[in-house]
Amino acid sequence: MPLARGIAAAMIDLDGTLLDTVPDLAAAAARMLAALELPARSQDEIRSFIGKGIPTLVQRCLQAGVGAMQAQKLQAEALALFEQFYFEESGRRSAIYPGVTEGLERLRSLRLRLACVTNKAARFTLPLLEQKGLAPYFELVVSGDTLPRKKPDPMQLSYICAEFALAPAAVLLIGDSVNDALAARAAGCPVLCVSYGYNEGGDVHDLDCDAIVRSLLEAADLLQSARS
Repeated sequence: MPLARGIAAAMIDLDGTLLDTVPDLAAAAARMLAALELPARSQDEIRSFIGKGIPTLVQRCLQAGVGAMQAQKLQAEALALFEQFYFEESGRRSAIYPGVTEGLERLRSLRLRLACVTNKAARFTLPLLEQKGLAPYFELVVSGDTLPRKKPDPMQLSYICAEFALAPAAVLLIGDSVNDALAARAAGCPVLCVSYGYNEGGDVHDLDCDAIVRSLLEAADLLQSARS
């Protein structure tokens, strides 16, 4: 990472990077589909549907069962059901990935300013970060409904850079998906991808990123090594 020496802040994705939220999302999807009397989807399918926010996840769940036209008709009703069920399920089974807490501690010890950036709506994001004890690490949280556009659009990242009064080249994004890589490149930010995330079922090694790390702690170690 040739830019690592100048990194002054880090933006970190939530689903698939900080937390494994698939079990809770799958539970909410199962309840939604059952309420609509539609076929259930497997947890692996739900994992591949994650990446562009809850409305897209719901749309993909519907399309897998009834096709695009019928899915469009059901979208509004299904989304309302999913959000109701996910509000009840969120945090019950979600788990912090190994190395996340240690990585956040290390990043903080490097005096990096930290932001969480996610496509998940704030009404789900903020309680989840609080429940898992991660909220105190972040100076700024930018959710999927904080701004008019979200990843892979660069707006969220550009907003964080402006709030931190830092050039994009000094603000690292750590994520797990093509949405993270595309947003970072469009914003002019360096990007690391974790090897364990979702990436909508794709291979993380196909992403345009500066490096792939096995944990958030490894990402922090990489930055620390670059400074010495």
